[in-house]
Amino acid sequence: YTQFIKQFLETAEKHFMKGYSVNYYIFTDKPEEVPSIPLQPGHNLIIIQSPKYPTWQEISLRRMEIIGDNIKERFQKEVDYLFCLDIDMQFQNHFGIEALSELVAAIHPGYYNAPRNSFPYERRPISEAYVPADHGDFYYGGAIFGGLVSKVYEFTRTCKKGILKDDAKGIQAAWQEESHLNRYFIFNKPSKVLSIEYLWNDQAPKPPELKLARFATVPKNHKAVRDN
Repeated sequence: YTQFIKQFLETAEKHFMKGYSVNYYIFTDKPEEVPSIPLQPGHNLIIIQSPKYPTWQEISLRRMEIIGDNIKERFQKEVDYLFCLDIDMQFQNHFGIEALSELVAAIHPGYYNAPRNSFPYERRPISEAYVPADHGDFYYGGAIFGGLVSKVYEFTRTCKKGILKDDAKGIQAAWQEESHLNRYFIFNKPSKVLSIEYLWNDQAPKPPELKLARFATVPKNHKAVRDN
């Protein structure tokens, strides 16, 4: 996934929180592959060495633990707000302080206009990510979440506990950490819900209600990237 860092940072420098102080924390097990990108004043690039895991599913599951540990160790001392973003994405238009709030979630672009009974929640009661059939307002995407550092820490800590409990039972939630994310947001409502402008799939046809995309996926061969 280091191949996506350059485009992510270059587009972030054009569109993300312009005029404000920003720390880009890049988690990677290949720090030597992080490119050098010119940054505007007040913006910093910080590379954080992460453990290497054998599968993309385990990387996904460990993400909450890694984020939570780093919030406790350093982020809470360095920033007020934290956005956790997938790197295989790019900024396409302004993404600013209008997106800030105590706890922020984004509607998944694949399910923004779908009926609730089609949402891919974890439906097995044995899982800590279980969502009963009559619960849920939206299906949220795992590619972006954020808010006040203290709120993100509480969120990641809860998800981590659920993931570890599932692991002890020998199971994984249907969509790894995204399933735990959705369970959390159902019972702990986000204070701001971002529309599909802030999380779009560029390979899907744009509906008429989407006037512009602010943060969108980068086209890729998922199997080739995950197996590399």
